[in-house]
Amino acid sequence: MILNREPQDLFDPALYANVRKPLAEAETLPPWCYTSDRFYQREVERIFLKVWNFIGRADRIPNPGDYFTLEFTGIPLIIVRSDDGKVRAFANSCRHRGALIAMGEGRCRAFKCPYHSWAFGLDGQLLSAPSMEKTANFDPVEYGLIEVRLESWGGFIFVNFDPDAPGLTTYLGDFTERVAPYNFEDMVCVRRTEYTIDCNWKIYVENAKEAYHIGTVHRNTINRYASAKSAGYRVQDTAGNYCSTFSMHDGSMALLKGDKGFPVISTLMGDLRGGTTAPLIYPSTYLACTIDCAWYLEIHPLGPRRMKLIHGALFPKDNLARKDFEESVRNYYRRWDITTEEDNVACELQQRGLESPFALPGRFSYREPLVRDIDNWVLDQVL
Repeated sequence: MILNREPQDLFDPALYANVRKPLAEAETLPPWCYTSDRFYQREVERIFLKVWNFIGRADRIPNPGDYFTLEFTGIPLIIVRSDDGKVRAFANSCRHRGALIAMGEGRCRAFKCPYHSWAFGLDGQLLSAPSMEKTANFDPVEYGLIEVRLESWGGFIFVNFDPDAPGLTTYLGDFTERVAPYNFEDMVCVRRTEYTIDCNWKIYVENAKEAYHIGTVHRNTINRYASAKSAGYRVQDTAGNYCSTFSMHDGSMALLKGDKGFPVISTLMGDLRGGTTAPLIYPSTYLACTIDCAWYLEIHPLGPRRMKLIHGALFPKDNLARKDFEESVRNYYRRWDITTEEDNVACELQQRGLESPFALPGRFSYREPLVRDIDNWVLDQVL
């Protein structure tokens, strides 16, 4: 008896009517939303190709000629700081016959295609195209790299594949005002850690925005100083494409109980000096802004059943000059490494369970309001 069967009319809104109900009455997304190739392709088409996607920090490429490459939903990209200091994004595809022109990361004066040696400047212009002098009506100006929309805020880089989409600050709404006290322009990413996880991207996003699992998954770590009951994790009112919580707790959310760290960020006032603001920018960018640092989760979907997670550690620049920085920062790394692995295991277990022919929608706890909100935001786009 197969209870979990992907329907033919996958995008009929009636199939998701129970997800639309108020929290106390609502059901979770049907399991096929986490396993279906068709549902995932619709997410790529109507979400990831339309919105602002976070792809890293500008301090990763501080100097002209610095670049890194990535694939986002199957689209190869080059992110480079050009000679004028501007950070740009280009399609990583030679304008001759389409080969990748760059791999990995590094520094260069120009990009040279490894197939036929076409060369492109840091601004994307075609610099040379060997043996094209006999090609009729060939104008090098018309064969530069294809530039992709890129905008930055607070040192965070976002790309958008839709030329008609509103600008980044419009998309973010009052997010920029909410996190302004953390002074992200003054922060530096001191470590990036990458994981490939066998779960749907929504599973990880949902996990990031509910405290219900803390008492179980993080019972010996976060639960010891910021349990769901003691920290509160209250939902904040937002205006923009994001949701957010705030929690009160002793010490830094980025340290295990009893570990020593850095001073409170000097620009924080009031409740911010004793708690954590944790926004999720739709669809898949999570930030945790605590009293002495911040960290991000950068999620890259790799299909309906796999994703890449990039964990970034952000600290005020002044901290890097401290004599005890290298010693103290290890306490933060230890906390993040332990709790990230705890989340990774839990999310993979959920994916495996959702693959069962007997998997059915569940019900929400009152501690999962933002999971319902996230799921409904996805449905708003996909349907």
